[in-house]
Amino acid sequence: MSFGRFPYSQGRLTEDDWKHVDEAISFMELEDLQDQFLDELSGGQRQRAFISMVIAQDTEYILLDEPLNNLDMKHSVQIMKVLRRLVNELGKTVVLVIHDINFASFYSDYIVALKEGTIVKQGPTDEVISQVNLKEIYDMDIPIKQLDRCKVCVYFG
Repeated sequence: MSFGRFPYSQGRLTEDDWKHVDEAISFMELEDLQDQFLDELSGGQRQRAFISMVIAQDTEYILLDEPLNNLDMKHSVQIMKVLRRLVNELGKTVVLVIHDINFASFYSDYIVALKEGTIVKQGPTDEVISQVNLKEIYDMDIPIKQLDRCKVCVYFG
């Protein structure tokens, strides 16, 4: 996970670099895995380790492309909760590409919906998640159910 500090340290980690690495490991709750190599980790553990490397970089913005790819439901939820915590607790701006509208609905503040490479809808999550908008985005009639503060898109029926 110390590789996340490479842009700053060029491989010669300072005390400050190690502080960032340790904080990232702690944030991701990876203390028990910190001495293992990436190829020894499961898919979910590996994804958390990659995100830990990004956190160790200590940038204002975090850009992720399909961070839930090939993860089971448990690990997908775990990753999304961590990303939400990065925003809420560390003030990071997280931009991610994700295909599951329900993960976007539950964890995002703002959605930019693309169709064939063109922005179709964008705005606060609550405004984008509507039956009219989903029809335009997905060419499907998708019922929406309210669950606490979140809209759930029932597209599998």
